Amino acid sequence: MGGYPRLCGRTVLNCSSPEMGPTSEPVNGRQPHRHSMPPFNARLDEVGIPKPSFKWRRVLLKVSGEALAGDQTQNIDPKVTMAIAREVAAVTLLGIEVAIVVGGGNIFRGSSWAGSSGLNHSSADYIGMLATVMNAMFLQAMMESIGIPTRVQTAFRMSEVAEPYIRRRAVRHLEKGRVVIFAAGTGNLSSADTAAALRCAEINAEVMLKATNVDGVYDDNPRHNPNVSLLDCLTYQDVLSRDLSVMDMTAITLCQENNIPVVVFNLNKPRNISKAILGERVGTLIGGTWNSAPART
Repeated sequence: MGGYPRLCGRTVLNCSSPEMGPTSEPVNGRQPHRHSMPPFNARLDEVGIPKPSFKWRRVLLKVSGEALAGDQTQNIDPKVTMAIAREVAAVTLLGIEVAIVVGGGNIFRGSSWAGSSGLNHSSADYIGMLATVMNAMFLQAMMESIGIPTRVQTAFRMSEVAEPYIRRRAVRHLEKGRVVIFAAGTGNLSSADTAAALRCAEINAEVMLKATNVDGVYDDNPRHNPNVSLLDCLTYQDVLSRDLSVMDMTAITLCQENNIPVVVFNLNKPRNISKAILGERVGTLIGGTWNSAPART
């Protein structure tokens, strides 16, 4: 079971309770939600419990389908998904709320199949969305095998296997300490990155964490230039004006409009997921600085 206790008895702190007094200052000047999650197993009636201070308290992790394939010998590598599950579990036990968006490129990539054998672009994209549901269900099984309650929500109804996406329900799951995995993209023609940016804005997450197979964003293409440098911080405009291959233009524009910082980091390095979620310096930060995150308006 990986040594992780089950969270079914987790208590949720309700700051609207008169016993709790005024709410604390929002983290980093942002106001994503009005509650404050205590550490796992903390009692609300205990006075003076030191609450851990983190850069972000609600995050959205975007994992590509290719990353789930590991060494590419199979569609989904259980070792990779279990490693993701364990790192996410470690931070949820600290009271950090985690949502995940998964891609489906390890099973079916719509953009590669569109136009082939009479398959139109819309049909190819819908098949790709179904692939993300399979990945989400697999990751959910891994999470729950180590005691982390997890819900899968899909952009179109598949009630036999997952919940439909309902924003308020998703937020409530997060407040109760559950991990929420968003699948099927946005339900229409868009990339997984765009779906991640949209869900990030809708659930009022404080940061989007983009797990990739490289260490971050470089000043040039490392495949063509061996002397590239890893960039520490970028603005949204840097990404757009320099046409850096981080995510599609729609996704980065959504993040810019909602003042959502983006951390691009390497999924394959141990503890990188937990470091990114905890706000430690890892990879490249877009739209913010490492010592503070921009306030959303």
